[in-house]
Amino acid sequence: MTTSSPVSLEPQGTGLTPQQRKAIIAGTIGNTVEWVDWALYSIFAKIIADVFFPSSNGAAALLSTLAVFAIGFVMRPVGAAVLGAYADRHGRKKGLTLTIGLMAGAGFVIALTPGYATIGIAAPIILLVARLTQGFSAGGEFGSSSAFLVENAGRGRRAFAGSWQQVSVAGGVLIASLLGTLFTSVLSDSALHSWGWRVAFGIGGLLGLIGLWLRVTVEDTESFARAQHEQRAKKNPLKAMIVEHPRAALRVAGITIAGTLTYYIWVNYLPTYANVTTGIPLNQALLSQTLCLVVFIVLLPFAGLLSDRFGRRPTMIAFAGGFVVLAWPLLHLLDGGFWNLFVIQLVGMLLILGYSANCAVIMAEQFPAEVRATGIALPYALAVAVFGGTAPYFITWLNDVGLRDMLWLYVSVAALISLVVYFLMPETKDKEFS
Repeated sequence: MTTSSPVSLEPQGTGLTPQQRKAIIAGTIGNTVEWVDWALYSIFAKIIADVFFPSSNGAAALLSTLAVFAIGFVMRPVGAAVLGAYADRHGRKKGLTLTIGLMAGAGFVIALTPGYATIGIAAPIILLVARLTQGFSAGGEFGSSSAFLVENAGRGRRAFAGSWQQVSVAGGVLIASLLGTLFTSVLSDSALHSWGWRVAFGIGGLLGLIGLWLRVTVEDTESFARAQHEQRAKKNPLKAMIVEHPRAALRVAGITIAGTLTYYIWVNYLPTYANVTTGIPLNQALLSQTLCLVVFIVLLPFAGLLSDRFGRRPTMIAFAGGFVVLAWPLLHLLDGGFWNLFVIQLVGMLLILGYSANCAVIMAEQFPAEVRATGIALPYALAVAVFGGTAPYFITWLNDVGLRDMLWLYVSVAALISLVVYFLMPETKDKEFS
């Protein structure tokens, strides 16, 4: 009689070497601080609306602020194409150094720009240019950082390594959320509007400089070096990706649709949405976000281990299927209470684990090294621009025109589209990686 061994989350394959761990740590920290500036905008959206736009109509000012948020996403595909190709031609390290410099510099510009009351129409114009720059940077960041992290791991640990890309993104949102919670809790409304939010953006810019230093100190990946040595590098990675890997590019876009929509609702915008629609104080909503983000970040690497053990498809199917079923009750139960918001936000983030733990690795596994950063970045950025960047504006508009109850349908349909993609896509857990 034989006895079965207990199921283990330990993936097949060798563990990470000290050099790989160092690269993943440096990549994670650098990516974290880059996303602080990006997340601060949505957290302080209402205050930015008051500072940068005419204050005679609060709802119109908020919609204008969210329109700038959405327009910033227009530059993400541009940044993905330009900076993704740059990282494929010149290396992940150089690509990542450029993206973080652009993000931090634009953050400082936002922090220092006078408001509408001081310089008039120039204020929202400068704000728009700064967000376009940040969108350009963010477009190239995802492809380069995903390729960098996944390429620094063996086959049995690729999802685990890739999950740290999303740990770093959530970590940046967490730091921004902590800053928002702190500043809205200890400062008066007048102090917050006059200088508090600017200090938060300044801190984000300083953290970006730290991330820039970390990225300068790491080595490039072996996959990139091998592609260069074997003369597989493409003169035009963007053209090569489109011509040689069109199905993989479409698959990346389909993978992203539900993930980006639910992420930008639950992880980024839900505190502002709950504050506007239910009246819950913003500091309580940000506290709920902060606590949920801590849980989310802690669990992400374990979700990556699940993917390495059981596969990409099962864990992503669980994510999308969960939102198809639960979108309606989650979005209809918001009532303005702290614990109510906390539970709704936590359930959504637990479902999103299935996407966030997989997105970097499964996209990286679609392409060879010579077009990997571009292949990840461009179709991902296009899907994010359409479904993620427009989410805060769209759901605020739905609320303003009395169609708030229809938001669940938008989420469910997006989840259903991605669910079909997840069922049809090939499993890549054991795919050879060039």
